[in-house]
Amino acid sequence: MTAEERRNLHAFRDYVIKTLDPAYILSYMAPWFKDDEVQYIQAEKNNKGTMEAASLFLKYLLELQEEGWFRGFLDALGHAGYSGLYEAIESWNFQKIESLEEYRLLLKRLQPEFKTTVNPNDILPKISECLISQECEEIIQICSNKGLMAGAEKMVECLLRSDKENWPKTLKLALETEESKFSQLWIVDKDAEPKVLEDDEIETSEVQIFYKEEPECQNLSQDPCTPSVASTCTPLKPRNYQLELALPAKEGKNTIICAPTGCGKTFVALLICEHHLKKFPQGQKGKIVFFAIQIPVYEQQNSVFSKYFERLGYKVAGISGATSENISVEQIVENNDIIVLTPQILVNCLRNGTIPSLSVFTLMIFDECHNTSKHHPYNMIMFNYLDQKLGGSSDPLPQVVGLTASVGIGDAKNTMEAMEYICKLCASLDTSVIATVKDNLEELEEIVYKPQKFFRKVESRTTDRFKCIISQLMRETESLAKNVFDELGTITLENVSQIQNRNFGTQKYEQWIVSVQKACMVFQLPNKDEESRICKALFLYTSHLRKYNDALIINEHARMKDALDYLKDFFTDVRAAGFDEIEQHLTCRFEEKLQELESISMDLSNENPKLKDLSFILQEEYHLNPESRTILFVKTRALVDALKKWIEENSELSFLKPGILTGRGKTNHNTGMTLPAQKCALDAFRTDGDKKILIATSVADEGIDIAQCNLVILYEYVGNVIRMIQTRGRGRARGSKCFLLTSNADVIKKEKLNIYKEKIMNDSILSLQMWNEAVFKEKVLQIQIQEKNIRDSQEKVELVPDKENKKLLCRKCKAFACYTADIRVVEECHYTVVGNAFTECFVSKLHPKPKTFGHFEKRAKIFCARRNCGHDWGIHVKYKTFEIPVIKIESFVVEDIVTGAQKLYAKWKDFPFEKIPFGSP
Repeated sequence: MTAEERRNLHAFRDYVIKTLDPAYILSYMAPWFKDDEVQYIQAEKNNKGTMEAASLFLKYLLELQEEGWFRGFLDALGHAGYSGLYEAIESWNFQKIESLEEYRLLLKRLQPEFKTTVNPNDILPKISECLISQECEEIIQICSNKGLMAGAEKMVECLLRSDKENWPKTLKLALETEESKFSQLWIVDKDAEPKVLEDDEIETSEVQIFYKEEPECQNLSQDPCTPSVASTCTPLKPRNYQLELALPAKEGKNTIICAPTGCGKTFVALLICEHHLKKFPQGQKGKIVFFAIQIPVYEQQNSVFSKYFERLGYKVAGISGATSENISVEQIVENNDIIVLTPQILVNCLRNGTIPSLSVFTLMIFDECHNTSKHHPYNMIMFNYLDQKLGGSSDPLPQVVGLTASVGIGDAKNTMEAMEYICKLCASLDTSVIATVKDNLEELEEIVYKPQKFFRKVESRTTDRFKCIISQLMRETESLAKNVFDELGTITLENVSQIQNRNFGTQKYEQWIVSVQKACMVFQLPNKDEESRICKALFLYTSHLRKYNDALIINEHARMKDALDYLKDFFTDVRAAGFDEIEQHLTCRFEEKLQELESISMDLSNENPKLKDLSFILQEEYHLNPESRTILFVKTRALVDALKKWIEENSELSFLKPGILTGRGKTNHNTGMTLPAQKCALDAFRTDGDKKILIATSVADEGIDIAQCNLVILYEYVGNVIRMIQTRGRGRARGSKCFLLTSNADVIKKEKLNIYKEKIMNDSILSLQMWNEAVFKEKVLQIQIQEKNIRDSQEKVELVPDKENKKLLCRKCKAFACYTADIRVVEECHYTVVGNAFTECFVSKLHPKPKTFGHFEKRAKIFCARRNCGHDWGIHVKYKTFEIPVIKIESFVVEDIVTGAQKLYAKWKDFPFEKIPFGSP
């Protein structure tokens, strides 16, 4: 251990203290520490906390004089599982740990929401590699002894100390796999400009929510060898309507295939791909890319395509955000015949040049192609395609095929507007054919039968004391949140000021809660402790408001008893977790009203009249047909549980023996089903004659095939025209019925409007199919030219440059770095600083991955020179014959020299200063 290494360990002590829990390595340090020192460290952790214990541990460590203690410390880190800290200390490069700081700050801010929405037992297996093994054991133990909220708090505490550079993304993938609502807040990838000179990384856009049609091959109700799944069991024989749908694409035409859910569009895609690959003469090869938006869908389609085509001798591979960092996308594309991708992967590769052009493919298939609009990755890919097409390139373009259950009509009010909307979708996908089933309709209707639909207006409670009490508690909680907002004075926090006059117990109110929480994520104050206190308070208040809102929804559509039980379970979990001052106050207010709420919920006069109507329909239908099989659709998972309990406890309905089917998402600790559990529920419903009803959320309106189901009930459940088409498709049996029950006349109007829109859509498609193909192609081309002109004009709009000189300060420590007058632009997108003064402001270390890009040779990383800062500022390169730094604007704060006002910029293009080319005086 040299004196310099001792100094380095002291200099980087803050990183060690934030990361290390000394309790996990003390046993490995026994040869170096005295027994009383070990006891002092353990006592410090118990009395003051982990960071204080780590500080004391480091003090004792730096006082050691014996030979070999430094090596012993590194070995102890390795044995305990601190691989990131081990690597950082061994190389004295803490850049990876430093890069995690923004995620630690975000997780601290989101902690109140994390503990109320995330089930640690579900995601722990998926993130265990990011934690110390002892931490995982402690989380499991706390969940068992103190409850899930307490376990979630412990998980946050452990993640905040994690030294694994991939933990933010691993957590994101775990949340998405479990379909957790929290994943909407946990945004780990920013929509960033290309970083040609930065460390190699795959970027993905911010999380966006898009409508998803589950592929038929992911059929929960059937085992893998049934005809709906392409497998190696037996070669499948296509139905006539499937051949009809595939024909235009097999003829080489760019095609949108629009056919109902459950008809086997994925199999149609397999037929098209097989024909496409076989048509090439010897010496030439086709290359297909199949896009799936969601990770679970991607995994399923990757499996289906692999099983189908590998038996034919073709190579199939898949890449998603979960695997892209560990493999070469370029090699996967080069070495395989079919590549299954999540679309953002290709967007990134086109952006950074890994894949130079779409011409490497001969066929692109877009699953759920109706999403090709606005800034969806599908549209980003097609922008590239259309730029190549309209730019006069001689390179061949791939054939394009889109799959959808419904093209939709947007906001169209009539057939003309709908035709224009559909033409724009065709223009976006460069398709000239919309394939639907026309010649083989009878065969299709044998597979996908439309049930008869009925609308039933039901009554709500005339008086609702439960809602009055909960609404009052919500108003009080809102008032407390408003007080926090008022503390900010002139500083505004978007969405919080509009806190009043909202409808409790609605989806709109839930959306407002999410918008406030997202605003908290980017909220900043000079005083970080104050910023953290305010954001934590707002998260706690909004999390409680969300639970009250959920309870009102249950109360509106089910029994008061179930709504109250929902809240009691929540406050039991709150008590078992951290239970800070705010939570204590909110719990106290609820418990003051609990006795009155208990009394109201047990009063039979408060029975929900909606349930009487639902009971009447069920009894009537089962009297007419005792063998009926029913799917009851509801809006939320909490309602699924409430209605199941109601049926089981109702003497006139308990014979139905209800099963449940919900999504895998976790909106609270007690809901969400794994994929095996979903399969078991469906298998039981299909095979167990005693189970006559399945209560489900939207997960069942896609991708399941229950031919015996003859009764569908939509209980206050309505969506857009696409969802309506799919939900109705669940009633597959002949003579089936579909009831919509609602107390809201507007819901019936909306559902009737959806039926009207479906008719408009079908009429519009028929009209467009009658057009001459050359005329249709010309229409599509004119839309494409018009849209490209709009895109190009938007790209040319530039901010007026501010010629006033500004300061750049280190974003972490606010040390002065340079003036904007000294910044120069290199090759239009890279920024350097001229003059010797800047060289005194940073220190450099050899780059761990030196590379050459064009005229640039990446040699070193540069960091803030201020002691105990070391913030990553960018890289040092050799550019032609010059040795220059290249800086990142996201590493700095921009300060106005005159006013002192400070601003943050994520991208250079957003910073409107006078940009002088490199080489200019």
